[in-house]
Amino acid sequence: MLKRRQFINLTALFSISSVFSNIKPSLVTMESGNKKCTPKRLKKGDTIGLIAPGFAVKPEVLEEMKATLVAMGYVPFHTERIHGNHGYFSNTDEERAADLNAMFSNPNIDTIMCARGGYGCTRIMHLIDFDTIKLNPKILIGFSDITALLNGIHQETGLITFHGPVGSTLNDEYSKKQLKAILQSYKVPHRIENVVLEDQEMLDNVEYDRYTISPGVATGRLVGGSLSLINALVGTPHEIDFTDAIVCIEDVQEAPYRMDRMLTQLIEGPTFKKAKGIVFGVCAECNGSTNPLSFSLKDVIMDRIAPLNIPAAYGMSFGHVPNNFTFPIGIKAKWDADRMSLELLEKSVG
Repeated sequence: MLKRRQFINLTALFSISSVFSNIKPSLVTMESGNKKCTPKRLKKGDTIGLIAPGFAVKPEVLEEMKATLVAMGYVPFHTERIHGNHGYFSNTDEERAADLNAMFSNPNIDTIMCARGGYGCTRIMHLIDFDTIKLNPKILIGFSDITALLNGIHQETGLITFHGPVGSTLNDEYSKKQLKAILQSYKVPHRIENVVLEDQEMLDNVEYDRYTISPGVATGRLVGGSLSLINALVGTPHEIDFTDAIVCIEDVQEAPYRMDRMLTQLIEGPTFKKAKGIVFGVCAECNGSTNPLSFSLKDVIMDRIAPLNIPAAYGMSFGHVPNNFTFPIGIKAKWDADRMSLELLEKSVG
């Protein structure tokens, strides 16, 4: 079973001479009213910039990451800022933010992938150059702590961002196939396929159970990610507005009472009850408790979410688990909680 602190990292040498010469305009699709912006699609031979905006990356994991991307047909690149440690971070707040900003401004970088999660993204939100991102829209992908960047950047710029594998977890065929399907363009509507569970350990693990919480069909824009990071944004300038949204939620290593507390905080907030639907991924290692009287994870989810009476289900293939599908933050989608079907109704790349 994968753990958040194990989610670590991977890039190759890439010539960066004349970085700011011959700048070509990015492909941007702007929609009046909501200022939605779709980045250029990923294609074979593109250069993927790797960043570590949270925890540090082990050198050997970084090398594995790079090899994986090369085998997939991409050119990995990273700066020296990704190396080393600043406490548990990969670098100082200023340097981690500078690396993110530099990847967006560098015309030789086509896509930006986070090497790992961990912790640290909420510390750099105020250092992000949102104006540069607006001028240079690109794919940004990651999950876990990266939830803060994905939702915050979309909120500030309108850029469609992508909840999906980090470099250190892009190591199974399902995740690779799903990533390519979303980032390389797709026909609308596009249905995201849940993985077929075949591993007996997963089949025997109640955390992988798939069940409807409240039936129904809903349409709305996709937001969300890691529950603990969604909660960490509450009270900040980047608190998520859940109004008319389909909220995607997952987490890892959180006891049932902690899941209860975080869900309760959202429910008691100003907009969560106005969401159109709720999509739970797999909440890995969130069912255990040393208290024999503890509620189970399912008990908590049913108790907190069912009374909202909006379409909701648990067990979609995303989160801190193998087989992690990619979904866009900010585009309109259709959610069928009975069939556990998530359909993308808009293009997320140009």
